[in-house]
Amino acid sequence: QLQAFGGGSGQAGESLRLSCEASARPFDTYAMAWFRQAPGKERKFVAAISGPGRSTNYDVSVRGRFTISRDNAKNTLYLDLNTLASWDTAVYFCAAAHLPLLIPLASEYKYWGRGTQVTVSS
Repeated sequence: QLQAFGGGSGQAGESLRLSCEASARPFDTYAMAWFRQAPGKERKFVAAISGPGRSTNYDVSVRGRFTISRDNAKNTLYLDLNTLASWDTAVYFCAAAHLPLLIPLASEYKYWGRGTQVTVSS
C-alpha cells in the first residue's frame, strides 16, 4: 500500500513537500514515481527514482524545480515542489513497480496510492 501526504494550497513561487509512505517490502527494490492529474486531463508523469535512489528521471516541465528523493530506512518517497506555478495544480499520485528502467508511463506502475491535491494560486 502507498499513502501520499503533504498536498495543500500555495501561492505561485512557493514550495511544498509531498511524502508517500509505502508498506511494500523490501522498499528499496521498487522504482518509485510521482504522477499528476489535472481536472479533465490524463494522468501525467512527473518524476521517478530508482530503488537505491541513485538514478532519477524528470518530466521536462518540472526539471530544475521539483526534486524526487527517498529514504529507504523510512520506506518513504518525497517530492519537493519548488517555484510552484499555477499549472502545477493537480492531484499528485505516488506509484511503485519493479522496473529496471525509470519508465515515464503510468501503465508500467503496478501499485498506486490515493492522490493528494496540490492547488497553486497565482
